[in-house]
Amino acid sequence: MVPFPPGGSSDILGRLIAEHLGKTLNANFFVDNKPGGTTQIGTDFVAAAPPDGQTLLLGAASSFTVLPHLRKLHYSIDSFECAGGIADYIAVMAVRKTLPVKSVKEFIAYAKENPGKLSFGSAGEASAGHVYGLTLARDTGTKFLHVPFRGSAAAVNALVAGEIDFIIDGAVTPMVKADRVEPLCVMYRKRHPDLPKVPTLHEAGFDISTSKGAGWGLLAPKGTPASVMDKLSEGLEKVLQQKSVQDALIRANSIASWQTPEQFRQATAADYKMNGELLPSIGIRGS
Repeated sequence: MVPFPPGGSSDILGRLIAEHLGKTLNANFFVDNKPGGTTQIGTDFVAAAPPDGQTLLLGAASSFTVLPHLRKLHYSIDSFECAGGIADYIAVMAVRKTLPVKSVKEFIAYAKENPGKLSFGSAGEASAGHVYGLTLARDTGTKFLHVPFRGSAAAVNALVAGEIDFIIDGAVTPMVKADRVEPLCVMYRKRHPDLPKVPTLHEAGFDISTSKGAGWGLLAPKGTPASVMDKLSEGLEKVLQQKSVQDALIRANSIASWQTPEQFRQATAADYKMNGELLPSIGIRGS
């Protein structure tokens, strides 16, 4: 189960893992998209599924580190068994071609000269792109209008059409490579392997106080037999060691980052604590 719409980075990643994990374990995996509620609907579905090893979740870390601060959920990270962490997310900040800026420094200066006039799109309320945008605004003293979309693909299309001014999302990478939008920086500790000329935000002279990666893990309903989880964990680790998979993940705007189940839980707990302080400070509060 992929709790995102088709076409975005998470969907591509989920299908890639399903294909290669199936080959490694000599099993058939079928991908189903169940978007909505910024991953809540699909995540809820898997949490309530029978723990028989037949239903798995491409779990976004934000489902457990962001959403619990915003609304009452029927699940938590303890509602799942974990096979391991999969990858880190590489978000790219890009602006529409007609915006008269070529760097983050120029962008910030332009935004300060035009307070509240620039809009940014995201995959939805409290998505990684939304959090990045509001954190950038807070830490640079700027103001932006947030425009939520039903998934990253729709937001990218709006940017290309000039309907919004900028985006911070990995799904924009193909449009950067096609020269349809202007890249400003990468929100990651290293440069995007497919965009080697685009600086990191730190290299561009800025840092914002948010997580540098929004990871994914492979999860199953609580109570799924340990024998099943061990097999999935071993298979997942093997898959992520394959060079072809690592290269394919880059094309899905992510970096292979194997974590044991315990490491994934520890990282999730740390990000949960960080977001508990970050989200209220940028104006994202629970209902």
